[in-house]
Amino acid sequence: MATNQQRREAAKRKLERQLTRRAERAKRRRIIGVGVTIVVVGLVAGLVVFLVTRDREDVAQPEASDTPPTPAPIQIPTERAPEPKRPQALADPVSCEYPAEEGKPSAKPVTAPAAGQVSSNGTVNVTMKSTAGDIPLTLNKALAPCTVNSFVNLVNQGYYVDTECHRLGTEGLQMLQCGDPQATGMGGPGYTFDDEVFPELSYGRGILAMANAGKDPATGKGTNGSQFFMVYGDAQLPPNYTVFGTIGDPGLQVLDKVARDGIDPESAATSQDGTGKPKTPVKFTATTVG
Repeated sequence: MATNQQRREAAKRKLERQLTRRAERAKRRRIIGVGVTIVVVGLVAGLVVFLVTRDREDVAQPEASDTPPTPAPIQIPTERAPEPKRPQALADPVSCEYPAEEGKPSAKPVTAPAAGQVSSNGTVNVTMKSTAGDIPLTLNKALAPCTVNSFVNLVNQGYYVDTECHRLGTEGLQMLQCGDPQATGMGGPGYTFDDEVFPELSYGRGILAMANAGKDPATGKGTNGSQFFMVYGDAQLPPNYTVFGTIGDPGLQVLDKVARDGIDPESAATSQDGTGKPKTPVKFTATTVG
């Protein structure tokens, strides 16, 4: 029979074993709890990252696919280019000729100027009223008397009225080209006249010049007709285009706005040099001399 002392010691050992088992169970519960917490935190963090990433993609994707990028505004110089001056003055008067352009009738009924002597002294003021605003021009006979004589002749006959400027350049060559009733770049008045150029010619903001198709291979002469271009910004061109005047400040403001409105996308897509039809139409509604 166990003594009281033995029973007390057995009860003490039993209690110690119970306490040890309880401590072990508590320790396991703590370890499991920490593990579960880590897993839950990880799942929550992953879910947050997923939701944030998904939201960003949902917002950004339509912008990338549905909204075209906004083009940077074009840079237009504000300072005028100096008007060119001939290193040696022309004789006064000079002889001008306006032969018919073989196989290419006028795009609009008009009579060529009479060949003969033309003054190379003085200026002529012309206003080209357009759907985009009035464009005043000052034509300089000392630079190009035969060109001025032709341009005034066309203005007086209303040749430019109801014609639309067909070519705008906004980068590299910043100009608006006009003067073709067909608005294709192929039309003319049915006659031509020679270039009035010199090596010192340069082009820039405010310069008015004639467009041409180069030298006629048959005659070696220039192919000027009715098409002209108005420079509102940069224009690094060789001295192959007759300068015959300047553009007034109100006209430059009109050109600046047309240029900032940009080029028609369909027209630009088919262009070889980045130029094209202006988005804002420039159609001459009236033209006056004086």
